[in-house]
Amino acid sequence: MLKEKSLWVGFIVLLATMFLSPYLSPVNLSDPLYSLYTVFLLLIIGWCAFGVVEHSEALAVHLGEPYGTIILTLSVISIEVALIMSLMLTGEAYPTLARDTMYGVFMIVMTGMVGLTLLLGGWRFHTQYVNAQGAKAYLVVVIPLSIMVLIFPNFTVSSPSGYLSSVDTWAFTIFCLVLFTIFLIIQTVSHSHLFTMSKEKEDEIHHESKYGLMSHVVLLIALLLVVVFLAKKVAVPIDYYTQKLSLPTALTGFIVALLVLSPEIVGAIRATLSNNLQRAMNLALGSVLATISLTVPVVLIIGHFKGIPVELGLEPADSVLLIVTLMLCQVSLGSGKTNVLNGATHFIIFIIYILGIFQATS
Repeated sequence: MLKEKSLWVGFIVLLATMFLSPYLSPVNLSDPLYSLYTVFLLLIIGWCAFGVVEHSEALAVHLGEPYGTIILTLSVISIEVALIMSLMLTGEAYPTLARDTMYGVFMIVMTGMVGLTLLLGGWRFHTQYVNAQGAKAYLVVVIPLSIMVLIFPNFTVSSPSGYLSSVDTWAFTIFCLVLFTIFLIIQTVSHSHLFTMSKEKEDEIHHESKYGLMSHVVLLIALLLVVVFLAKKVAVPIDYYTQKLSLPTALTGFIVALLVLSPEIVGAIRATLSNNLQRAMNLALGSVLATISLTVPVVLIIGHFKGIPVELGLEPADSVLLIVTLMLCQVSLGSGKTNVLNGATHFIIFIIYILGIFQATS
């Protein structure tokens, strides 16, 4: 494990930023030095993200699919949930924190990540294949949950627009957990064949497993923690430049979400370029499903007991983009075959989402 350079370098950089944080500020550093510091943090995060992907792929060798992608997805999502919990409990949260996080993850993954992987894969291989029944199994849960959580609260009459009553809070919590549990049983026990391709070969992962199973698990968790905590550190300079350049404040949350999702994005791109679109889509769709299913119960329960208002309903324009994205995913993945046109369309929706962030009020 001493050979894990990215982990040790990332850990040392994290400790250094913790102890030297009073000096690593634009007050004490010139603009060029502060810019270099920001770029350096981003590069270290990217390096650690590659390490996360390597260990998740090694776990896929040990356990087979879809367990490898499940481990990576749940690891990243559980840390995202932990970050939201810490913000809520320290009083730094705002009412739309959970909503903005879930919507950001949804759009980054379903338009940006899916679009880029389909675009690169279609450009390189012309046509790629995914198990259509497996994709539909993801979407049959993602579609109702995302609409129920992010759009339906705008139309409830028992509470202010965008919020949920106590009864709705517990009902939504139960619905999310029940559907996610049933999906996991389908994915890992009764219908696991839906989430693999019959032509897939385990040796498509082109490296030998360097360690035992538990060693890879420990290293994966350690690298994920380093990525997340460094993402929180780099949020400070990102926020500084956002204010200095008069950029919308929503951009800060978007960039941090992008950093936290970086291991899955890297994993999906590598899988696609190895002509393993199935693994890429398992990562993408699994991320969205886990984010909605696990984030909602946590934030709603905390908000209920702590008296913290949680606003879930999206703005009208965002609601339209969410519905369009869901329809597009059904069309792109429903046939089991994708090409560069599918990727380009998804990515254009992602660009529209980015433009919406810049047009939002600060």
